[in-house]
Amino acid sequence: MPYATVNDIELFYEDRGTGQPLMLVHGWGTCGQVWRAQHQEFSRDHRVVTPDTRGCGRSGRPAGGTTIADSADDLLALAAALELDGPVLVGCSAGAAVVLEAARRGPSSVRAVVAVDGPGYWPAERKAQQLVTLRQALSADRPGTVRQWVVDWYGPLADPSLREWTAQQILRSSDSIDEILTDAVRNNPREWIGELAVPAVFVHGRLDAEIPAEVSETLAGLAPHGEAHIMEESGHMPHMEQPAEFNELLRSVLGRLAGRGGSGPALPR
Repeated sequence: MPYATVNDIELFYEDRGTGQPLMLVHGWGTCGQVWRAQHQEFSRDHRVVTPDTRGCGRSGRPAGGTTIADSADDLLALAAALELDGPVLVGCSAGAAVVLEAARRGPSSVRAVVAVDGPGYWPAERKAQQLVTLRQALSADRPGTVRQWVVDWYGPLADPSLREWTAQQILRSSDSIDEILTDAVRNNPREWIGELAVPAVFVHGRLDAEIPAEVSETLAGLAPHGEAHIMEESGHMPHMEQPAEFNELLRSVLGRLAGRGGSGPALPR
């Protein structure tokens, strides 16, 4: 199984296919397997790299807490180690914050970003205290808290088995990832999204009970090369809830990126 050591942490990743590189980044506590439908679909004509971020899945467990910036630096280092030429970064939930931060830090190394149901400026304004309470609950009863929380992650079209599968993934991860919940309170992309140098596509489930769709709509409006797409029947995990519809949307985005060549950063609409 492939591993790479970056920034003193050992990251597990899957790497399949050839062509334009695509990196798929999971959210808080889960692992690269949340992208299995996309990995299978897009590895037919892209090079698809799906890492487990630090503290999650089969990757190493850091001694201290894990932040959005840590994971963004890891992502850029992994892309360099694998010699990926201008990957499109796709991230969901906390992973959306990670890919945007990676594009902010290394715009010359990134072709575009697709942020799925994230990355959130919402906690600082709406849910800061709820996240404090959540961290306390995780410390007191991690299994019970996780299972109760993930119920709201999915919309009505999702396979009911996804809730327990997701909880199991989170419970296998290190509690070092909980620092991301605190980090999220400070994460306000509105402060810098207007300077983002690469195209940014925001995909959001209208039924997301965690982060409102207006977050993606607002950030897409502020980004110089931004656009938003709302999946009306999805919750917080549209790539898992409606994989065929999500894949069709992502393929459209990737096709337009390929069509623009070296003509400039804006996505043609």
